[in-house]
Amino acid sequence: MAGTGGPVFDAQRRQHMATAFLVGGDHYHKVRPGYPQESLSWLEDSSPRPVHDALDIGAGTGKYTQLLAQRQWNITAVDPSADMLAQLAADIPEATTMVGTAEKLELSAECMDLAVVAQAWHWCEPLAASTEIARVLRPGGVLGLVWNQLDVGLPWVHRLARIMHAGDVHKPDFRPAIGPEFTAAEAQETHWVQQLTPEGIMELTKSRSYYLKANEQVRDKVMNNLRWYLFEHLGHTSGEALELPYTSQTWRATKR
Repeated sequence: MAGTGGPVFDAQRRQHMATAFLVGGDHYHKVRPGYPQESLSWLEDSSPRPVHDALDIGAGTGKYTQLLAQRQWNITAVDPSADMLAQLAADIPEATTMVGTAEKLELSAECMDLAVVAQAWHWCEPLAASTEIARVLRPGGVLGLVWNQLDVGLPWVHRLARIMHAGDVHKPDFRPAIGPEFTAAEAQETHWVQQLTPEGIMELTKSRSYYLKANEQVRDKVMNNLRWYLFEHLGHTSGEALELPYTSQTWRATKR
């Protein structure tokens, strides 16, 4: 299945931008939002059998793993960053952590019932990752692809996303690229809000790949634009409690 409507990276660009997340796990964990419970419930409902073993690929500091941990499942979390996984292990000690990628999983064949890739599929080579994930899933196993995105249907959030360079906001025709090992993907959307302050929005911006890979001049420009937009243009005050609207998009496909 060809993917459309999302960010476009060639292999070199993908690898370059993804290295932004190899360090900084503590900051990432503090500022990045979690995920709505509805996302995981929808994935679980599509499984043809009870889930016992779940795999979180590109798990980072464990934002989606926290949902998995609420179930009585065996959880394995995989990420290229040992720094990110250290944060995950501290918060979710019952999870098994492994340094690795979606394209190369050091796991035996047919050992998982559910594999989730949250906020990370755009860093993967989708066809190679599909083949490898299908290898470790049991027959009928479910692949879940999840994205948290700013709700740019609201004009003020749309402008904020542009200032933040939140370039992973999907177009309406978005479909993730998934290999032929899986059925056609279905989608679900959940609307929710993250509670934070104007300063929190600025810290959130600092956790994005665009900012992390930018030079100091570009970083200063982004922060100055945010200060103007949040405090002068929108009129918010320091420490004010804000609700930042999100759309959480979950895709699911079943191993053929």
